[in-house]
Amino acid sequence: MSMTTAGVLFVLSLVVALVAVHRPFGDHLYRVVSGTRSSRVERGIYRLVGVNPAAEQTWGVYARSALAFSAVSILFLYLFQRVQDKLWLSLGFDPVVPHGAWNTAVSFVTNTNWQSYSGESTMGHLVQMAGLAVQNFVSAAVGLAVAVALIRGFARSRTGELGNFWVDLTRITLRILLPVAVLGALALMIGGAVQNLSGGTDVTTLTGGTQHITGGPVASQEVIKELGTNGGGFYNTNSAHPFENPTTWTNWLQIFLILVIPFSLPRVFGRMVGQNRQGYAIAAVMAILALASITLTNVFELTGNGTVPQAVGAALEGKDVRFDVSNSATFAAATTLTSTGAVNSFHDSYTALGGMMTLGNMMLGEVAPGGVGSGLYGLLILAVITVFVAGLMVGRTPEYVGKKIGSREIKLASLYFLITPALVLAGTAAAFATGNNATALNVGPHGLSEVLYAFTSAANNNGSAFGGITVNTTWWDPALGLCMLLGRFLPLIFVLALAGSLARQQPTPASEGTLPTHRPLFVGMVVGVTVILVALTFLPALALGPLAEGL
Repeated sequence: MSMTTAGVLFVLSLVVALVAVHRPFGDHLYRVVSGTRSSRVERGIYRLVGVNPAAEQTWGVYARSALAFSAVSILFLYLFQRVQDKLWLSLGFDPVVPHGAWNTAVSFVTNTNWQSYSGESTMGHLVQMAGLAVQNFVSAAVGLAVAVALIRGFARSRTGELGNFWVDLTRITLRILLPVAVLGALALMIGGAVQNLSGGTDVTTLTGGTQHITGGPVASQEVIKELGTNGGGFYNTNSAHPFENPTTWTNWLQIFLILVIPFSLPRVFGRMVGQNRQGYAIAAVMAILALASITLTNVFELTGNGTVPQAVGAALEGKDVRFDVSNSATFAAATTLTSTGAVNSFHDSYTALGGMMTLGNMMLGEVAPGGVGSGLYGLLILAVITVFVAGLMVGRTPEYVGKKIGSREIKLASLYFLITPALVLAGTAAAFATGNNATALNVGPHGLSEVLYAFTSAANNNGSAFGGITVNTTWWDPALGLCMLLGRFLPLIFVLALAGSLARQQPTPASEGTLPTHRPLFVGMVVGVTVILVALTFLPALALGPLAEGL
């Protein structure tokens, strides 16, 4: 069987599996976020934190709750790293330096999980388990809770209430993320991933120093990484390490885990607004963008330009031979289409156009299908922009699932879309203006791509990197941390404000002049608007980087 044929079958099997679970798993997600009964454990948590589960919140209170929870989490995780040497299971590691602790705390709380350090030689077991792994769950739960709040904004009318953040956070963590993580960890252990807490073995580095290589709860952290859209990993080589990703089928499983929640969320949207076909339309947009990206990434890597790639039939540099070029390219596309950022190959070694695809996936806003929750609310924002554009064409007030899109709504949607490109382009410009681009391994177009990738990954809360750039410095750690912070929480505020505005509206009955938003025409329009907006925003930067390198 040729590598291309194997790659096609690999992708088709993923499509079949995701289609098969879309409805049942989406219905489970719907029951979790729409239910009113609380378990005994949940009631205990509510009493512990002083929450009345029956009390709902306006968008402002919901946003303040999410921001307060995240602020406390950042402070706790920062202090946790700074006193690591005094804690149990520290493995003798020193405290994390201040700029590194800040970057890591912001990174994991914003669900970016960018790592400017090697996890196996920097963090002890306690910080890994009680700090980073916990945030893998709850930071993902925050994103999903915000998506549910936006759906409630579309589904409800003449009310200012969007649910209760603390209830949503608790239920999503306990009923969705934890159970799937346990099942996924068991599957990975069967496949050969290590699950232990063995102590460290000292090895001598190339510079003559000593570092600790430790066991750690690898299997469970790997599943948390995929479900929680974690860009980091216990081992520095991430999902290319055989302890984290031993075989081709564990590679398939990890991609499935990355995609299963985001691709099932449109089913939740359709059920909550009372029109399943609206959910299918959103899922179709996600599928079209995802399949186009996966196909192009595979083509660029399998037919890479250059003497060596053409001689051997593919661009093999930076790929693990266990996964071959096609499965590596599919993994790279899946993790940059979502806000996962895990890697099983070296993105910096991709062909110029293959690397451009990983960049472009993030620049789309990671909406195909995107991160846990963040992908859905990002795509719903693009759907709002699309109906606004369509309304301008016909001179009619735009509507989406029974809600009018007025000046307030489109301003909030526009601010949501503009904040991330502003952070990416301003950050890249600042790196070059201050000379900090010198930490990139390469010069010329590829050097620009390395810097652009770093800020694109940070602002979109992805976590992957072109590995040719050194970022654990006193400039890069604070700069990227600020980018992650603003890139996560400013859009979150705009989403919740939009949800509150929609929830207060009275439903508008559909008429003959209403644009049908469940048909192929609308699906194509959303795809077109998404691609055009990204092209207009980022084409100059891409032309100076990967496009120039490719040409």
